[in-house]
Amino acid sequence: MEIPSFSVLRISIASSSESMDASKATIYFGYGSNLWRHQMRQRCPTSKYLGIARLKGYRWIIYDRGYANIVEEAEQADHKEYDYTHECWGLVYTLQRKDEERLDVNEGVPVAYKKEWIECEFWPSSENAADAAAAENEENTTFRWSNGKPDTSKDPKRVDMLVYINRDMTKETPPKEEYIYRMNMGIRDAVKEGMPEAYVEQVIRQFIPDKEDEEVREVARRQALEFEDET
Repeated sequence: MEIPSFSVLRISIASSSESMDASKATIYFGYGSNLWRHQMRQRCPTSKYLGIARLKGYRWIIYDRGYANIVEEAEQADHKEYDYTHECWGLVYTLQRKDEERLDVNEGVPVAYKKEWIECEFWPSSENAADAAAAENEENTTFRWSNGKPDTSKDPKRVDMLVYINRDMTKETPPKEEYIYRMNMGIRDAVKEGMPEAYVEQVIRQFIPDKEDEEVREVARRQALEFEDET
């Protein structure tokens, strides 16, 4: 199947703490351990959190290498409203060029994953409403929030986002032990930001048990800082 190409949607992000040049930022959709905002701050120090997004027609799995992947499949038009198994939710960040290059290394491009730009449904966070609105050149009042979380009952914006995906390796396997720890940290952050808990239970918990193994904690935190593939 020929993969359609998408142009990158880039937005200008001004830093409040330091002057920056007129470089552009990529909008990135993180669906695996980069749900963990601490990990993203370590790997991509200039990244900014924008909100949450949904990618329909994709199934979330742990793939051959023991990490998260998404598999494209036909959308189920007749599935029940509460069935999250045919969609993927994630957190959205901006990436400056250097951070995108760092992330490419952490994600193992082009072996473990390849880079694609795919249209996602996007709800901005209230804490970064100005940056999120800038992505669509619209006023902040376009969006509504409940307790600081995006209101996903409202119509989302459609935005092309950078997604790391492996279309060749789609066999479901158990996760790496240290990855379980990082995913659970990410799940906590994502639910706080508005990711549906039913999605976590129906989809992610089929692969990631709700447990914390202190024996792998230090390994997981090292992997969060500077990933090394164990395979």
